[in-house]
Amino acid sequence: MAWLYSVATIVGLGGIVRFGQNAADALVAETRCYQGVRTNGATDADSRQRLRTHWDCDPGYAMPGLWDGHGHLVQYGEFLNSVDIFGSTTMDEIRNRVSKYVDEHPGAGTAQEWIRGVGWDQMALGAMPTAEDLAADEGLKDLYIMLDRVDVHCIWVSQAVLDLLPEDLPDIPGGEIVRNPGMGVFCDNAVAPVMALWPKPDDKKKAVFLKSAMRQLNQYGLVGMHDAGVSASNLNLFKELAGSEDWTVRVYAMAEYYDRNAICPDPVERYNDPNGFLSIQSVKLFADGALGSWGSAMIDEYADRPGVSGSLLVNASELTYRAVSWATKGFQVNIHAIGDLANRYAIDAQTAALRLLCPCESLADCQARHRFRIEHSQIIHEDDQARMHAIGIIPSIQPTHATSDMAYAELRLGKDRTEKEAYRMRSFLDIRPVLGSDFPVEPADPFQGIYAAVTRKSPHTGRGANGSPDGWHTEEALTLDQAIRGFTEGPAYGGFTEGKTGVIKPGAYADWIVLDKPLEDMDIEELRSLKVRETWVAGKRVYSRD
Repeated sequence: MAWLYSVATIVGLGGIVRFGQNAADALVAETRCYQGVRTNGATDADSRQRLRTHWDCDPGYAMPGLWDGHGHLVQYGEFLNSVDIFGSTTMDEIRNRVSKYVDEHPGAGTAQEWIRGVGWDQMALGAMPTAEDLAADEGLKDLYIMLDRVDVHCIWVSQAVLDLLPEDLPDIPGGEIVRNPGMGVFCDNAVAPVMALWPKPDDKKKAVFLKSAMRQLNQYGLVGMHDAGVSASNLNLFKELAGSEDWTVRVYAMAEYYDRNAICPDPVERYNDPNGFLSIQSVKLFADGALGSWGSAMIDEYADRPGVSGSLLVNASELTYRAVSWATKGFQVNIHAIGDLANRYAIDAQTAALRLLCPCESLADCQARHRFRIEHSQIIHEDDQARMHAIGIIPSIQPTHATSDMAYAELRLGKDRTEKEAYRMRSFLDIRPVLGSDFPVEPADPFQGIYAAVTRKSPHTGRGANGSPDGWHTEEALTLDQAIRGFTEGPAYGGFTEGKTGVIKPGAYADWIVLDKPLEDMDIEELRSLKVRETWVAGKRVYSRD
């Protein structure tokens, strides 16, 4: 395909991109300087009466605005306003980061305002953390602290939080209360008793989180994202704020409820903002936990933890029932599934829903309209991969998960299971994968995701597993073209916005980014630190590097 126009001027007019020459099937355009006009995608007469303005400056290179196919907007904003403990390798380092946050935020750590953070990993620390580890710092001993594991499937709390819970707290199905080497960590369904006590932020604070998140996403060149799990209260807040001055990212929201697998409740209604800033027509269900905390539900036991095969958050029949319930109310059904058993049950549930929706039609034809997805699609048995291909179930994949997990994935899975089942990308191209990051679990920068997809190396280090100069299982790597499509056309198809997002052409939303030079002219290593020059949404410049 042609990546570059010779000369084409982008004009935001009525929320629609128009060109001075034929732009069919192209994704990148060399631009002259321009000034877009914000129209929020409107088509009324007033918004049509806009003219472009040119002035002299250095030429830039425009491409469609990128989308993240799986992220968490409010949580990302909260992360930007909390303790960042990603990359920490010792308890002292974590305690120092939390202490610094306390010094900079007087009053944090009270019963009304717990200290929040994310990023710890017991694999890097050498052991599961405990409440006593936090109490080793005298300044933290009596504070209320709750820190999420790197995958956000476990929480680590301080003694002050533990003291709020019953001493004889029983085990919880579908989760794990880690009791060895000591209390302090709760995983998957077992986080519920703690989350019920956590003083949740109000709408005013959430609005601050959303503004922080969108501002940062725009800086990375993101114009839209699929929010993989939004509570009922947050959906209402999104409706209130969508289209306001600070709402600068288009959001495709998946409904999620406090128990994560609620039967389709009456208060949730499909909603599509006419200006394309908010869509609510899908649901996020959960099948299992995460690989790093041994929570992914596996057909066979873990290679490095005999007798353990992970956790199903709900049983197979219940997952099917809930998928059918949401599907029959007109919602796209998206299921979080990481382990091969969870993926098998997710495919079973979605297949049952499709059979009910289209009793006289092939599953593939029915799926082409309803576009059910598996979020993560991380470890899938070969038999179930074949079913996904046959039906067309969409894999929603985060390329940096592979490069983050490559340090321990084979320890968990063993060599054979890793080679045959884990972290597919190239072999899923025929079923139109949606690529994303899962921010704040991984960095939100889409160019790091593109780098990981193309090289199968860590965007942080530029190295493969165990510091190797070679990529990890490069037979599943994508080309640059395929990776970019995964962050543009993939989310468009997976979110029912093809022709409107992820492309630059007449009739599309006026969303694009400007780079200093075309991606195909860059050394692949440049993607790790690429800085976007400008980001435009609905014909308005929402970020400028200068």
